Amino acid sequence: MEKKILIVDDEVSILELLSYNIKKDGFNSITAENGSQALSLARREHPDLILLDLMLPDMSGLDVCRILRHDEQTEQIPVIMVTARTDETDIVKGLELGADDYITKPFSPKVALARIHSVLRRSGSVKNNTEKPGTINNNTSDIITINGLMIDTARFKTQINGHPITLSATEFAILLYLAQNPGRVFTRHQIINAIKGDSYPVTDRSIDVQILSIRKKLGETDPEKSIIETIRGVGYRMCEEANHEYL
Repeated sequence: MEKKILIVDDEVSILELLSYNIKKDGFNSITAENGSQALSLARREHPDLILLDLMLPDMSGLDVCRILRHDEQTEQIPVIMVTARTDETDIVKGLELGADDYITKPFSPKVALARIHSVLRRSGSVKNNTEKPGTINNNTSDIITINGLMIDTARFKTQINGHPITLSATEFAILLYLAQNPGRVFTRHQIINAIKGDSYPVTDRSIDVQILSIRKKLGETDPEKSIIETIRGVGYRMCEEANHEYL
């Protein structure tokens, strides 16, 4: 079955350009010109991915993203932000709200398609990554348990002490990567390369934002007691089995 992409932008020329190239690449496309229409289509059509412009006429794309992530019907749909803004604050806020990636205007259709394929691979089947240095390996088991975490790679589900938590595709991939290698320290660039591929244009700050969001969803209130330990000046690692307190 062809994947369905929802494109949200108030510029008709961009909608037509993206829709044409997405269909040419083998996807189905549906379009929305404002936030309200996007939310309605997302709930009715259940797209496999949403390309979401941040500057919309009726509401901010950030508000749309927030609503999507708090709705059981749409919370798992991957979101790629599309923005003309170069302010890192907007990008960081979008990532904190649960967006999986971002593209800044102007961009080429080839860049958009590359990002779409990358996010769909992560969200659809994290365990299909081939086993090689710097990549995620899920060949050993569909279930990983550590530090009260249960990660079900086959069903894309995560629990902490028996309580389900909802992660974006990128958050899930990061948590899985660290959990598969407890005690091992990874730099931010190593995490980026493992999750998104070599030479992917993502800042170190983006990884920090994703880690912060994961910690919040785990119910952790003190970064110093997190199961994801910050190694100052280096990166992060998953603590080996230990007792931790959660909300």
